[in-house]
Amino acid sequence: MNEHINYMNRCLQLAKMGEGLVSPNPMVGAVLVYENRVIGEGFHAKYGQAHAEVQCLQSVSDDDLKWIRQSTLYVSLEPCSHFGKTPPCVDLILKMQIPKVVIACRDSSSKVNGQGIEKLSANGVEVIEGILEKEAQALNAPFFFYEKFKKPYIILKWAQSNDGFIAKKNQQTKISNEFVDRISHRWRGNVDAIFIGYQTALIDNPQLNTRLAHGKNPIRLVMDPSNHLTKKLKIFRDEGKCIVFNFHKNETQNHIEYVQVNPQNPYSEMISFLVERKIQTLLVEGGAATLQRMIDENYWNEARIIHASLHLHDGVSAPILKKFYSKVS
Repeated sequence: MNEHINYMNRCLQLAKMGEGLVSPNPMVGAVLVYENRVIGEGFHAKYGQAHAEVQCLQSVSDDDLKWIRQSTLYVSLEPCSHFGKTPPCVDLILKMQIPKVVIACRDSSSKVNGQGIEKLSANGVEVIEGILEKEAQALNAPFFFYEKFKKPYIILKWAQSNDGFIAKKNQQTKISNEFVDRISHRWRGNVDAIFIGYQTALIDNPQLNTRLAHGKNPIRLVMDPSNHLTKKLKIFRDEGKCIVFNFHKNETQNHIEYVQVNPQNPYSEMISFLVERKIQTLLVEGGAATLQRMIDENYWNEARIIHASLHLHDGVSAPILKKFYSKVS
């Protein structure tokens, strides 16, 4: 059992190397072991490209190819059994005559959901499940949440002073340091979309990109009820996709898309729109009114709060989490 855990830990390490690059697919890592020796490793590196199992088998050296039929394949997620962007991984495993497969957790998506395991077992492959299952599920929490509830996994993020403020009133206020900024940009690279409200766009004028970290730029979303935001703002000035939720029009102007929402329930309609667009993960960067409304309407799964040592003494109060939550330091 310990050897299973060790190799599965390596699968999870490999899987994480695809962070921010594989959505809407999950992150997956794979390790091929022959007599306690790793002869192949791989991970899903980019959406549309080869899956972890394929990368792992392709990494096996010519000298070790003869051992594949006597090896054990460790993989952090149930191998797929359907044709998508790539052929089924289960078929490759069977073709290579791998006798044993150890899996961390099942793929809950409707196209897989046990079918990969069933096909392997039906063809004589020994399958072991549940090795580091919780860790594997946590790694791909947004993927599993989206597959189960058909709603985006929503992460709230803000920085607050030691005395509970997120900014001075009506002015841009720097609370976090450069190290935290780099972490925040990495978080941006790990989500499909990022959302701010009208006041944050106007006062902070953020770019909402990943210029300080590795990863793709998320789709930028802003709530601008009356379409008062000027095109001179940074979120509009490059060619990155930007969606403006408003009360008046549906229109597309180059890379900017205007989406009309009902003034009575704009956030609910925004979430429905994200579901239609198959956006799995959303990062909300404020400001206070936007964050608090997301909290009050229960549109959140995580809150990542950066606590700074400085005191502002006055300003815009930080949002308040009102439901039970588990705190992670």
